[in-house]
Amino acid sequence: MVQNLRVPYADQKSFIAALRSAGELVEIREPVSTDLEIACAAHVVSRLPGGGPALLFSNVTGHKVPVLINALGSEKRLSMVCGVRDFEGLRTRLQGLLEQLQTPRKSLIDKLKTLPMLKELSGFFPTYVKRGACHEVVQTGDAVDLSTVPVLKTWPEDGGPFITFPLVFTHSPKDGKRNCGMYRLQIYDKRTTGFHVHTHHTAAEHMREAKRAGKNRLEAAVAIGGAPVITFAAVLPLPPGLDEMILAGFLQGSPVQMVQCKTVNLQVPASADFVIEGYVEIDEKRREGPFGDHTGFYSLADDYPTFHVTAITRRRDPVYFTTVVGPPPQEDCWMGRAIERLFLPLMQQPIPEVLDYRLPYAGVFHNLMLVKIRKSYPGQARKVAHAVWGLGQAMFTKVICVMDETGPDVRDEAAVAKFLIENVDVARDLEFVLGPTETLDHATRALHFGSKLAIDATRKFPGEETASIGTPVSDGSYAVRADGGCVFAGTRGSVSADRVDLAGLDVASSWVAAGVLVLDIRKQRGYQAREIAKTLFERSGDVPLPLIIVLEQGLVAKDNLQELVWATLANIDPERDLIFDEKPVTDASGRTRIVRHPRRVVIDATTKDARDGFARDWPDKQVYPNAVIERVNGLLAKAGVKA
Repeated sequence: MVQNLRVPYADQKSFIAALRSAGELVEIREPVSTDLEIACAAHVVSRLPGGGPALLFSNVTGHKVPVLINALGSEKRLSMVCGVRDFEGLRTRLQGLLEQLQTPRKSLIDKLKTLPMLKELSGFFPTYVKRGACHEVVQTGDAVDLSTVPVLKTWPEDGGPFITFPLVFTHSPKDGKRNCGMYRLQIYDKRTTGFHVHTHHTAAEHMREAKRAGKNRLEAAVAIGGAPVITFAAVLPLPPGLDEMILAGFLQGSPVQMVQCKTVNLQVPASADFVIEGYVEIDEKRREGPFGDHTGFYSLADDYPTFHVTAITRRRDPVYFTTVVGPPPQEDCWMGRAIERLFLPLMQQPIPEVLDYRLPYAGVFHNLMLVKIRKSYPGQARKVAHAVWGLGQAMFTKVICVMDETGPDVRDEAAVAKFLIENVDVARDLEFVLGPTETLDHATRALHFGSKLAIDATRKFPGEETASIGTPVSDGSYAVRADGGCVFAGTRGSVSADRVDLAGLDVASSWVAAGVLVLDIRKQRGYQAREIAKTLFERSGDVPLPLIIVLEQGLVAKDNLQELVWATLANIDPERDLIFDEKPVTDASGRTRIVRHPRRVVIDATTKDARDGFARDWPDKQVYPNAVIERVNGLLAKAGVKA
């Protein structure tokens, strides 16, 4: 039976009281600006151990409404929201539900036993009420004014203030099914915003459905705040057609109460602090952005549909609920970790050999996945990687690394990195594919399309160990077999980076982190990293080389491994930017093919531009001005937070 929990927090006010009581809230009463300062404060505290405290700003310059930020930025606070003790509680709750639903029911008695469970599940469906606290104050017509809401500008190069925690409700024009997504909204003026919906999102499909039906508008309603579990449910990557409000009800143990909007035919959570109603003009595009995004780089300005506001409703005493995204770790990293735990049972349904998986913070949700499996047959790791790419938004995952029971715990990221560096044969264990990519991935060869990489780090079964490109032998040589494959019998452990000859190369500085050799360069021409790789391959004979990453000088802090992984993953299209030592070989049959040294790879994680044949613009890394950081550190210090 599904555990029936009490409602953790019916609204934001009760959640804030609980945070205060639990010592999870820092209240700042000094004057503070919505222009960078609040966001920067959240950025600073999110880097503290455990995610730092939630921040409540009660003296926001130019506004009477307090601002709450980083409220979901820790395992403890998210567990409080979902009514569990820790993230593993999320997994076990959903796993229990799935087991109940999927247990075969053969006899009439077995089927009757499911009735209490079905009755309980029906209690998670949203209910509808005539009045809600979100309608205590109503603004329509000329009274509509978005400037009364303390919307933040989060990063210096942002195109303006953005609503970053919006619960955007739309209905399918085809079948009427409701969707709740989270699409940022840039404030243009008192009554219009951008509508940043990606082509893969459900609301984008709703707009396409409306267009096919001959309509130029799609109604939308944006809820902000309210019961915090609803905000968490809105970020979950659910299959299209599955109502996020049902999952929110399941997580909180009681149905979400919904109320009819005032000017559009949509329903929103009655507990919301703010509701913004209106319609999207599908063919009316306006320039939206730039925006400092969760990738750690600005998403570039582009044309998006326009949202026209017809009403703003709110509580009498609302609190503006918001977040900042940027270089990890941020508040959204903790939500990603909770999603990871919650969806493990769902991944195990179609891929039962999966034992566990991990989305490291440095991978910003879609750049890296570590998977551990129970291996039973050759090629299974590649099968698993392709299966993951077939799971909803997991299709965007840039790098999937699959290990088996002999590998380290996927949650020990340092051990995993060491294991991969010491054991992966780059001639045998890598597979590249082309497919759909995240809209925000700036490094792909084209918008929405690029390469992805599967790394088979499992122990090898018969037939896998030689797989046409070689295996270790005993004499320490790198040679070509008679069949055209290559073999190498060097040390399978870490290769010393200190012995790499960098003389005469365009390298500004070099450093070593966890056995990886990092080369910082001042980029002066196209394909510069390839030139460096070619020279290193030529001058090193047949000996193995350490993993080498080429970055532009100043992109990451020296010796910061997390930042190194983040920047490298963000800046590559894997099939294009992994550079191998390869040579043509003709075998006994006369067939010529390319063979690859198993222990040599250079990763080009530099900026790409027209000199490299790259046709898109490349964004800047998000950084706060020193003056803002100093001001924020002073505010936090007065409130007792040592950053």
